Amino acid sequence: MEQSAEPGAPPVEGDGRQAHEIGRRATRSGGIGSMLEFYDFFIYTQASALVFPSVFFPSDDPALAIIASLGTFGVGYLARPVGAFVLGALADRVGRRHTLILTMALMGVSTVALGVLPGYRQIGVMAPVILVTCRLVQGFAVAGEISGSSTMIMEQTPIGLRGRRAAVTLQGAQLGQIVAAMIFIPLAALLPHDSFFSWGWRIPFLLSALVTIVGFRIRLATVESKPPQKEAVPPIRKVFRETPATVLRIFVMSLTNIIPVTATVFGASLATQKAYGIEWPPEVFLWIPVLGNLAAVAVIPVAATLSDRIGRRPMIIGGALSSGVLSFGYLWAVTHANLWLTILIGLAMWGVLYQGYNAVFPSYFPELLPASTRVTGMAIGQNIGTA
Repeated sequence: MEQSAEPGAPPVEGDGRQAHEIGRRATRSGGIGSMLEFYDFFIYTQASALVFPSVFFPSDDPALAIIASLGTFGVGYLARPVGAFVLGALADRVGRRHTLILTMALMGVSTVALGVLPGYRQIGVMAPVILVTCRLVQGFAVAGEISGSSTMIMEQTPIGLRGRRAAVTLQGAQLGQIVAAMIFIPLAALLPHDSFFSWGWRIPFLLSALVTIVGFRIRLATVESKPPQKEAVPPIRKVFRETPATVLRIFVMSLTNIIPVTATVFGASLATQKAYGIEWPPEVFLWIPVLGNLAAVAVIPVAATLSDRIGRRPMIIGGALSSGVLSFGYLWAVTHANLWLTILIGLAMWGVLYQGYNAVFPSYFPELLPASTRVTGMAIGQNIGTA
């Protein structure tokens, strides 16, 4: 099939080779852009579980330090609904491409700022205050990434290939997490404990400057998939007036995002922090998200291609339910300090079963909405559900 059937979306038409190249460029931008943005987002995830409790929240009670640090991680998710409203409406009114460039700039600046932020012992309470501010900016920015990039890919892709191509955004997100963990692992393993906690953890954040430059080059080469429109009704009002039930469905489905958070954030704290009594070395536990994401990168195109053939719904339902049940077994294995069982269940839960949902939602969610409110509706439902 040569053309997109979506009303209001630019068709894949004209010179077949040119249309194919435009679609490939959008796919490449979505995959690599998501990889770079989620690299930034994930290094904070790892640092909030492994490092920030002692650097920014020193306390005689290690449990309180963990709570405070993971609270700043949660703040990023509270900012995501705000970013969804603002960036989603901007993408639907001004254009996908410009909005995705803006999200990358915000993410890059806030992440590099974290890399040079002094700790609590240097500037006192201002350290966690600035930390929270940077995290708010990160959460705001990432809210527009998956919805914007997957929509732009979908709008420039023939119907029979949408699942496979849109899933590239999630492959990119998983690769970003792999790169982030692979930088943390040698730093945590090779540096002396004091050196890692004083300056070693900052290296991944500072490398984000290079990441952002690469991302800009890729994003600037993309072609806009939806021209700017000056409609009388703002996208936010229109999406709640015309498709409120669809946004609610996207919200409910997005609750499935608790599964990777269980694996990477709470699982990391449970396994490594002294307050829980398990105390695996950080460099040991960091291999679990690496292996899980490597499996996910391989499984995502298979699950997405299958969704193009048998439909999105059975893949999403099966993936969400099966991985959700197995997440309880994953936490049970961590609490019993059984490393190999934890790895095995983590690979099955996160690397394989969860991808039935994860690989499919980037194409399924925007397909549920009209072109004029596509990014707004997906961003609002997905990011509120994720938060």
